[in-house]
Amino acid sequence: MLDELHQEIRQCQRCELYRSRTNVVPGEGNKKTKVFFVGEAPGEQEDIQGRPFVGQAGKLLTQLLNIILLSRSDVFIGNVLKCRPPLNRDPLPSEIETCKDYLIAQIAIIKPKIICPLGNFALKTLLRKDLSISKAHGKIFRKNEILYLPMYHPAALLHQSSASLKQAMREDMRKLGRILEQFDKK
Repeated sequence: MLDELHQEIRQCQRCELYRSRTNVVPGEGNKKTKVFFVGEAPGEQEDIQGRPFVGQAGKLLTQLLNIILLSRSDVFIGNVLKCRPPLNRDPLPSEIETCKDYLIAQIAIIKPKIICPLGNFALKTLLRKDLSISKAHGKIFRKNEILYLPMYHPAALLHQSSASLKQAMREDMRKLGRILEQFDKK
């Protein structure tokens, strides 16, 4: 079912982003995972390779996963938008609304136990528009039988490499590790 959905996503022309994309980036990873990481939109490297989180932010995400002894193949990684906005601009509300059904369908097929929205766009799309990542990161939310653990987007560290931000990102990842340990005990 996920393969069919991704094939549909690859042929999407619902919004204008299809005109400027090189590749659609549906997402990738373990289809039976407990954890689904959701970013904002593909960047330049993702658009070139057709894979999520393969640029500098992706390298940071991989390093963060390593803290809790997970690899990319243990989780599923996707984005709110499946196509790169021109010049990596912020997603438009209409683009998010158009693409959101694909993300909801991925969640329904994969059935993760926990979703980690990475950054404000994923947080606001999946939970509530009034939340901000600076206040919500590291906190647990529950919606439709799924736990949500918002985290800073790894790209934030590329733009602002403060020790406190790095520490917060590591701590949020360790919290995910503790949650997964609890799932494994059940």
